[in-house]
Amino acid sequence: MEHVCAVILAAGAGTRMKSEKAKVTHELCGKPMINWVIDAVKEAGATEIIVVTGYQEEQVRRSISENVIFASQKEQLGTGHALMQTLPLLNDQKGACLVLCGDIPLITAQTLRHITEDHISKGRAMTVLTAIVDNPHGYGRIIRDNSGNACRIVEQRDADEKQRNIKEINSGIYCYDIQWLVKSLKKLNNNNEQKEYYLTDTMSIICENGGDIGVISLDNHEEITGINDREQLAAAERILNRRIIKRHMKSGVTFLIPDSCIVEENVSIGADTVIYPGTILKGSTSIDVNCAIGPNCMISDTIVGKNTKVIYSVINQSRIGGDTTVGPFAYLRPGSIIGEKVKIGDFVEIKKSVIGDETKISHLTYVGDAEIGRNVNLGCGVVFVNYDGKVKSKTVVGDNSFIGCNVNLISPVEVKPNSYIAAGSTITDEVPEYSLAIARSRQTIIRDWVKKKGRVRGEKSDN
Repeated sequence: MEHVCAVILAAGAGTRMKSEKAKVTHELCGKPMINWVIDAVKEAGATEIIVVTGYQEEQVRRSISENVIFASQKEQLGTGHALMQTLPLLNDQKGACLVLCGDIPLITAQTLRHITEDHISKGRAMTVLTAIVDNPHGYGRIIRDNSGNACRIVEQRDADEKQRNIKEINSGIYCYDIQWLVKSLKKLNNNNEQKEYYLTDTMSIICENGGDIGVISLDNHEEITGINDREQLAAAERILNRRIIKRHMKSGVTFLIPDSCIVEENVSIGADTVIYPGTILKGSTSIDVNCAIGPNCMISDTIVGKNTKVIYSVINQSRIGGDTTVGPFAYLRPGSIIGEKVKIGDFVEIKKSVIGDETKISHLTYVGDAEIGRNVNLGCGVVFVNYDGKVKSKTVVGDNSFIGCNVNLISPVEVKPNSYIAAGSTITDEVPEYSLAIARSRQTIIRDWVKKKGRVRGEKSDN
């Protein structure tokens, strides 16, 4: 296939978003809106991508993850004017050029590839992607001549009553022969109600100069939906989320109630994993095969090993080994590395710690800045006291150790392997290997104290 470039228009302010952010930087399923468009044109075969920026220019440029060429529109004088800013980059090129807006994240590479291949194979000057819709309000209308050939696009605001009844709309997606595009851009004017340079006028210019114009009608017009406000943003994100989940289900993942889950674009999930309702998977999370996740979990940028179960838990930037159980109601904060065959139980919080294989932390425990060996048991209510008000210090617990309930480990401290710590102890010094550490007050019994003090419950007081 001949050289294909793409121009993405991303200079608009997007005022209806009511946001300080540029419209195309708003995220859908974990990815800025414009990056969905860039990825689609790249997958469709574009080898050179030009992005026209304007409003919040630096913010837009920072949000783009791919290597693209930028052109700048200093004044907002219409879509045609935006495309005119690419003339220095296009003047000497030959081939085809896709032109589309940066606010259509639902467009697919398959559709863009289809319009490009059809355009090139038929040697056209311009090809327009259109759709037939029941409610065309707000869209430009496709005007055809007496022979049925598309010859002009009329914007909603400039259309007369007859033209507004036309149901065939302009998608805002075009494929041009580059030299025809360059010639038509040089002839654009702003003789319209808005005093703007309309990109759509290139169609009538090409038609008047004998260029061949083709039309491809899109059956699934949700692909060309532009995002202008928060409601449309939410609707588009739901569609993208369904596409992502459908892709995972085709790869062998079970979603019990798909519409209740959110899965971002860069998440990977292994076959035979079951995702329960209310689960949110974000960032670069990777879940291995045969896992059970949920219900009601949020997992971000985390690696989960095979055969692992996560229930009612929040996990961020962590790594969990295989055959491990996490939850319910566990919280794994960034830097947590959990081994294999580990149990992280209810109301356990772990932060920036390494937990060895086969270790059990069953309930009501805080582990911070720690290194815990394999086959360790932490009883209920153990607290790693890692912060002295100025610095956070590390605690090390060796293999095969047993930490009783309600133990405080005052960092920095080390518990050597094969050690026991009695329940209720506060440990401030190193515990040697094979030792039992007891750090609590000795129990005192005062016999008949209750009777002598008149504190027997259930007996009436004289007062």
